[in-house]
Amino acid sequence: MVKVDITIVGGGMVGLALAAQLKSSGLSIAVINNRPIARALPNITESRVSAINVASQAMLEKVGAWALLQSERFCPYTGMQVWEQDSFAKISFATEQTGQQCLGTIVENQNIVNALYQVVSQQANVKLLENCQIERIHYSDDEAILTYNNGELLTTRLLIGADGAESQVRKSKQIPLTFWSYDQQAIVATINTEKTHDNIARQAFTPFGPLAFLPLNEPHQCSIVWSQDTERASELMALDEQQFTQQLAVASDMQLGPCQLANQRVSIPLTMRYAREWLNGPVVLVGDAAHTIHPLAGQGVNLGFQDTVMLAESLNNLGAGQLSDRRVLRAYERSRKAEAAKMIATMEGFKQLFSGRDPVKKLIRGIGMRAVNDMPMVKQRLIEQAMGL
Repeated sequence: MVKVDITIVGGGMVGLALAAQLKSSGLSIAVINNRPIARALPNITESRVSAINVASQAMLEKVGAWALLQSERFCPYTGMQVWEQDSFAKISFATEQTGQQCLGTIVENQNIVNALYQVVSQQANVKLLENCQIERIHYSDDEAILTYNNGELLTTRLLIGADGAESQVRKSKQIPLTFWSYDQQAIVATINTEKTHDNIARQAFTPFGPLAFLPLNEPHQCSIVWSQDTERASELMALDEQQFTQQLAVASDMQLGPCQLANQRVSIPLTMRYAREWLNGPVVLVGDAAHTIHPLAGQGVNLGFQDTVMLAESLNNLGAGQLSDRRVLRAYERSRKAEAAKMIATMEGFKQLFSGRDPVKKLIRGIGMRAVNDMPMVKQRLIEQAMGL
């Protein structure tokens, strides 16, 4: 039997980031993942990337992970262009409006995982348990007992669910969810473009959903996140490569010219999830285990990283004997639930505003975006929020 103070289920970006921030806590920690955590990156940039904002970068720098990223596999972006297809609505942002060197950085998820893995694997207070399948979780008032598929046991005073949208930890506690389908699927892929992206992130709002072009380190390569109504997404996935890239170029108003696929398309159903409890007995939820949002603003992982920042602050101020006092973690639950709820509402508002072909809504969108584009103080406030500042 293994006995630890804290067990983090989930060795992804959020789970490892939390473990890294607990290096000086004096608490013993186990990180459990059901498969190997680190792996070599393929030759072509993977489809699963994240737009890391300035606040999340600062956290990764603080724990020493940012310097360990494969530098040839990420791209800081210095500008953003947002527009509506077949409309005069447009808005742009640039670093000059912020005083920062960049607005954010596009990084492959696995690149971040690999860097965090290097950090956490060197921590004396962390035990990494990879290829570990949890069969059962039993609870008492002040601890959880985990049984693995090989019959071994682990007891922990605090069990943290960082195991994604289908969280086994959340389900084991039967924590209810508020959820709804966005009735959209996100098509993700890496593409080659005729024109250079110039380190600018681009997003076009189409009648069926938003299309994002996220710049990669190669100047003629981008990651796309094409969120489309489910029926439309199915039609696009059924097209052959040439037909698909033609539709992609049209939807982007040929901003980067003709496109070619660099890897396989993947389609991901989009669902909003919001756990009604983030603290239940010895269980705490973070990241996608607690919330999932629409990817149109690229804030999902940043929201999860900020969960870990506040939770780590709370835990770093505790001793092992205080972990059973749930009152000290209530501030984390209240604050982060409120932030997640605001982000969910904002994303739903954007999705509803930019959906459909209604001419009145198109006119409102056009006037609103052009007006904001001409208001420097408003633009600065918007971009600072997106950057986590």
